[in-house]
Amino acid sequence: MSGETPESGEGPAPTGPPTTVQDPPSGTDDGAPHASGHVHAHHPTIQLRFLEQLKHRNIIRVGILYLVACWLILDPVHVVFHMLEVPAWANRLVVILMAIGFPAVLLFAWVYEITPEGLKPTVEVDPHRSIRKLTGQRLDRAIMVVLVLGIAYLLVDKFWLSKHVAAVENETTTSALATTPPAAVMNEKSIAVLPFTDMSEKKDQEYFSDGMAEEIIDLLSKVPDLHVPARTSSFYFKGKPEDIPTIARRLMVAHVLEGSVRKSGNHLRITAQLVRADTGYHVWSETFDRELDDVFKVQDEIAGAVVKALKVSLIEGETPRATPTTNTEAYTLYLQARTIAGRAAEVDSGAAVNYLQQAVTLDPNFAAAWAAIASILVDEFSWHRSRPYQEVRAEAHKAAEQALKLDPKLSDGHLAMAKILHRLDWDWNAAEAEYKRALELDPGNADAMRWKSYLALELHRVDQALQLAQRAVSHDPLNSWNFHAVAIPLSAIGRFREAEAVYRTALALNPTGAGLHAFLGDVLRARGEPAAALAETERETDDLWRQSFLPFALEALGRKSDADNELANLEKKYAAQAPASIAEFYACREDADRAIAWLDRAFRQRDFDPISNRGSCFKNLEPDPRYKALLRKRNLPE
Repeated sequence: MSGETPESGEGPAPTGPPTTVQDPPSGTDDGAPHASGHVHAHHPTIQLRFLEQLKHRNIIRVGILYLVACWLILDPVHVVFHMLEVPAWANRLVVILMAIGFPAVLLFAWVYEITPEGLKPTVEVDPHRSIRKLTGQRLDRAIMVVLVLGIAYLLVDKFWLSKHVAAVENETTTSALATTPPAAVMNEKSIAVLPFTDMSEKKDQEYFSDGMAEEIIDLLSKVPDLHVPARTSSFYFKGKPEDIPTIARRLMVAHVLEGSVRKSGNHLRITAQLVRADTGYHVWSETFDRELDDVFKVQDEIAGAVVKALKVSLIEGETPRATPTTNTEAYTLYLQARTIAGRAAEVDSGAAVNYLQQAVTLDPNFAAAWAAIASILVDEFSWHRSRPYQEVRAEAHKAAEQALKLDPKLSDGHLAMAKILHRLDWDWNAAEAEYKRALELDPGNADAMRWKSYLALELHRVDQALQLAQRAVSHDPLNSWNFHAVAIPLSAIGRFREAEAVYRTALALNPTGAGLHAFLGDVLRARGEPAAALAETERETDDLWRQSFLPFALEALGRKSDADNELANLEKKYAAQAPASIAEFYACREDADRAIAWLDRAFRQRDFDPISNRGSCFKNLEPDPRYKALLRKRNLPE
């Protein structure tokens, strides 16, 4: 009945006479008002009883304690995971588990009750023996303790922990994005040479105007005490709408040299101007109207004017002079080759070598062209391996030896010979001596620093490798391959978070760089993010590198059959180019026989890099005497 008191039976007894109940009038709507009144009268009563049960069974206290405890746990867990470089998905997993646990804990608190004998279902507990009130008091105290701990943690985090983590992150960011000990104070005696603008009528002399700037960079980089960013960094801004102050700030230079070239037949008009970056003041400018045969004299004059304007002290008393060849046609072919060689594609390397061979045919005494032939041959073999090792080695040796015979003081000639001794001959000591000589002749040769870093890494001198790569970045800060050289040793010592940041910087500079997406994917795999690793590897545009890394990414995801399929494709398509990758994969699976067989083939084809994220699997072969024999054969540390 709607007028009854709650089931507890509490309330005053009736004192008056009973009330007469009127019969409802007849009709079809008789029951509706009566039913509605019954529901509305009981609904708040049911809600009140439910809330009382929640309070009675300490459900609210348990919920509050759980939420406060989760809050106290989550932030320290996040900090610890961050410092240990635990993958991001682990943080999300913790939050998901806590969210799932909340209703489970509340349900458990509803169903069970703590008694002096332990946990029992609530329905089995005698109300007269219940200690719910005592349990509630204990829960209140627990909530207070957890809150106090939370406040204490907030204070520690505010005054120490967050500052410590920020310092660590700052160190990581600094080492990842620059990863060098660059000069924080800008050197007044510093200059960036920007690509000269092609002002020719047909706009078909870009290679010549670029070559003019490159030759001036080469001249100025040989001047002691003058900081000159390398060609790749200076040319990064070509076609970009950046102003002079921005360019100078990114390259860390105080001055910028810009100019233009108008070539018509054998006549040249070259304009150059030296600008003070912070003020826009023109320190020096000049226009040269000359014949093509005088191009080297113009380069000399521009370099001399820059040195004089910046008041740079010259040890030998004069500016280095540009005299690469007396044949202007050979020089033109040389400039064209340098322009297309920078694209790093296999077809471009072949075309560049073809131009250079034409150049040395016209002028057999063109030392710089001989050195460029040797260097491009080694680069192409290292990245694409489209030609047999013995064939490439013979041609490269011939070109490098001729370059050094013609000009023993040519830094690029010694660099080319060092790369041959390193990548093709595996003569570590001789290669190291040639790298050293190249840097003695040109201390700012960032390419020599990078390649010497690769050698140090293969000899397990990881710290030296990182330092050399850092120096390369400081001299050529917008060259993606210098960042690649930094990332490799970082990965080798397990600093994967920094390596990831460095590769992302490299990709921002060179989104289509062959192998960069694949190497980044491998770092992500090493960090325990296989899904991200696969996605990044699939973004790789170079088929050889993508195919070489795909089996590892798929294996990490547990997709063994897919990994087997991609491995079969790799063996079918690139057995001659990537035997070391195949050997590494079998080493990861601890299939020593197949790994050793492919590794022996890799050694015969000069394809082996023992230090990489994948290369860590070679540790599985260390107990095998066949592996140690192969390392001794290559004169590598066992």
